[in-house]
Amino acid sequence: MKPLSDFRKEYTAGRLTSDVLTEHPVDLFKIWLDDAINAKLPDPNAMTVATVDASGQPSQRIVLLKDLSNEGFVFYTNLGSRKAKDLANNAKISLHFPWYFLERQVRVNGVAKALSRTEVAKYFLSRPKDSQLGAWASQQSQPISTRELLVTQFAQMKEKFAKGQVPLPDFWGGFRVEPQQIEFWQGGEHRLHDRFEYNKQENGSWTIQRLMP
Repeated sequence: MKPLSDFRKEYTAGRLTSDVLTEHPVDLFKIWLDDAINAKLPDPNAMTVATVDASGQPSQRIVLLKDLSNEGFVFYTNLGSRKAKDLANNAKISLHFPWYFLERQVRVNGVAKALSRTEVAKYFLSRPKDSQLGAWASQQSQPISTRELLVTQFAQMKEKFAKGQVPLPDFWGGFRVEPQQIEFWQGGEHRLHDRFEYNKQENGSWTIQRLMP
């Protein structure tokens, strides 16, 4: 294998300048997300979700962003999952969007708040039926001896809910990440990357500062 230290590239896809910054960071995020979608990146709404457990151990995983507004970034999960248990103990959370094909990344720090059952039900009922059944079949993050057992559990749920609507599991929910800090990173030549960090103030407004790369 080629030594990893030998991998080199220049970042020349573009620049991020102060004149394109928006007053609210979510407005700029939406522009960048649209760019990722239009560039046909695989899973443009995929994000790394980082949480911390009771012992202080960080943990990361890829989750799909499912809604977005000035109030925050929304994702859904099994409430028995590792991430949900972490958030029950420590609601501080970090998101990362790795749009490296565009030589861009976005980092979001904030607080995760549980969605209402009404919001969760609305989304759950919009999912394909097999995805709904998958939520019932899996006790997320729990050990299982074989994949065959998981497939069997899925088949059992498919039979159980063969007729009518699949109900919302009481162990399935979602979170809205209310951002406190959002950083936009655009790769630059000679490693002189453009970084702008938004920080939310107590009055709800946002300040912006340029960071050194």
